[in-house]
Amino acid sequence: MKNIISIGWNSWLKPHKESILLFDSIAAANEIAFILNGQWDGCNGVIIAKCDEVAINTAAKLLEATWCYQGASKAVLDRVTTDELLRRYAMGERNFINANLRCAVLVSVKLSEINLSYAKLSWADLSQANLSKADLRAADLSKANLSQADLSKAYLMRTNLTKADLQQADMRGANLSSANLSEVNLTDADLRGANLALADLRGANFNFCNLSGANLTGAKLIESDLAFARQ
Repeated sequence: MKNIISIGWNSWLKPHKESILLFDSIAAANEIAFILNGQWDGCNGVIIAKCDEVAINTAAKLLEATWCYQGASKAVLDRVTTDELLRRYAMGERNFINANLRCAVLVSVKLSEINLSYAKLSWADLSQANLSKADLRAADLSKANLSQADLSKAYLMRTNLTKADLQQADMRGANLSSANLSEVNLTDADLRGANLALADLRGANFNFCNLSGANLTGAKLIESDLAFARQ
């Protein structure tokens, strides 16, 4: 009896391990993290302190999503080939939310007004691409090559652009509020009239970057970072 009480007491005192859930879409993971008061990992995973499967299933059903525990099986995002993307775009399709285009080569492509929100585009080569008015909110563009790309009036709210190459990129009027631009290369980039409110700009290279009329309210930066920028 003493051993049973001891086991029960130790079990009660022992902190519960957090659960990691994987969903079949980034958008669903983001929404469900908010619903369940969990922590979204920026991709298709959600970390929750208390696992209530009834609540999870209810939220997943509401968003028409499927899920599993990390390690039990793998919820992955379907890979979209560049040929398929360009073919569907040419046919008039614009909605490619959650697309997995990691390391894709899309040099000089014309994809204006495309919806790539929450897409995985890390390491992708989008140099000289036309992405004007594109929806790239919350997409992962870390270490992507966007040199000389046209991102004018693009939606880049909460987008991860860590260590991306944006040399000579046209970003006039782009919305980059709350975006992560840490250690990004913005040499000769045109950011006139861009919204950079609350953006993380620490360690960014602003050499000869044009920031005339840009909104930097609440942005995270070191004053000296802007020493060589044009304002």
